[in-house]
Amino acid sequence: KPVHRLGEHVLAEGSGNGCYGCGLRGAAAERGIGIDRTIRYVMQYAAMRHFFGEQPRHIWPLKLEECPEGNSAFDVVFSMGVIYHRKDHMEHLQQLKQHLKPGGELVLEGLVIEGGPGDLLHPQGRYAKMKNVHTLPSPATMVQWLQQAGYHDIEIVDVSPTTINEQRRTEWMHFESLADY
Repeated sequence: KPVHRLGEHVLAEGSGNGCYGCGLRGAAAERGIGIDRTIRYVMQYAAMRHFFGEQPRHIWPLKLEECPEGNSAFDVVFSMGVIYHRKDHMEHLQQLKQHLKPGGELVLEGLVIEGGPGDLLHPQGRYAKMKNVHTLPSPATMVQWLQQAGYHDIEIVDVSPTTINEQRRTEWMHFESLADY
């Protein structure tokens, strides 16, 4: 399901090399800012920009907490695959909220477990061979977190299992993948 509206200014936390942000080229976003702390991704985007030409999209090598606090500058904030890497999920949700304009929209993507309100998984060591996975909530618990952080009009758009067709080895990504665990 598409985002209800794309505003004039979009922030994408965990933007990677901008492949998702590049998809905003034909959308209603006037300006898109991606942030990702991995310098390799920022450099990949810089190389891609050479071929795309100048456009109002940028990726900066920042963590969310390095962005100016309370700027309320964005119509839409995306947080893609980041929340489960945060030790303090409530602090993270509040940081995201302070970058939204009044009436702005958060699009949050993350891993969840099956279960009801209050159900959580706290992995010991690695989870699915990923480092720094601290807490996985059920969808109902994620809604509770969002409500506690002051979000409203919360809608779960999709809860789908990740399959080996989506997460797989390829010619370009030959590392371990879902089929390996």
